[in-house]
Amino acid sequence: MPRQPIHSDAAPAAIGPYSQAVRHGNTVYLSGQIPLDPATGQLVEGDITAQARRAFDNLRAVCAAAGGSFANVVRVGLYLTDLGEFAAVNAVMAEYFEAPYPARSTIQVSALPRSAQFEVDAVMVLD
Repeated sequence: MPRQPIHSDAAPAAIGPYSQAVRHGNTVYLSGQIPLDPATGQLVEGDITAQARRAFDNLRAVCAAAGGSFANVVRVGLYLTDLGEFAAVNAVMAEYFEAPYPARSTIQVSALPRSAQFEVDAVMVLD
């Protein structure tokens, strides 16, 4: 079964040699989304809350392009440059997902592309 690349114009274009997502069978692997404005390609201004919302909006757009939604997401990876911002990011995630929540890992990293403070990736399974 071949890999099927997924693309959405409602999310930022890939900034390297990768796809926004790849579908294999009924599983979709979503690449990391940082808080880039899809219209300008620029990092959004604001605090971690604004950055997390933009990144989740970008991820949601790619989910939709693949034929799914956050209800189909089974795993989420969160990457923060400061774990002191975890509570704020957790509150934003709660705006986007409903129970039963996906599995999740949260990792502090030393840096992210374009000096973003937040990145999110996911795995989605379509019915």
